[in-house]
Amino acid sequence: MTTPERASTWTIAELAEEYGVTHRTIRHYEELGLISPERRGTVRVFHRRDRTRLALILRGKRIGFPLEEIRTIIDMYDETPGEAGQLTYLLAQIAARRADLEQRRADIEQTLRDLGDVEARCRTDLRALRRTP
Repeated sequence: MTTPERASTWTIAELAEEYGVTHRTIRHYEELGLISPERRGTVRVFHRRDRTRLALILRGKRIGFPLEEIRTIIDMYDETPGEAGQLTYLLAQIAARRADLEQRRADIEQTLRDLGDVEARCRTDLRALRRTP
């Protein structure tokens, strides 16, 4: 068996192990058309392009992009305006994702402050109730 670093093709098991995903996950991406391994009878043979696309899919998922957005980004590489267009689009998507996460962080921080205020008032009220005969 070849090692993933030196192989020019991979099995589904090799990719699943390398990326820490299930066979089902890889088959799902195949069903969606995100990757398209060669079929040799019932065996899937994955080439460098599939491996690269799988890595990009998983990276995109990790940073919170939905699969359709990942598809758009990956597919742009093979279409006009090519890699430059893909990177420009990706930068815009990263900026939008960052802004969304920054807003969520601000919302969480405000919620934590609000909880702290309510907690302090509850403790003050509880102490006052305990002092009242």
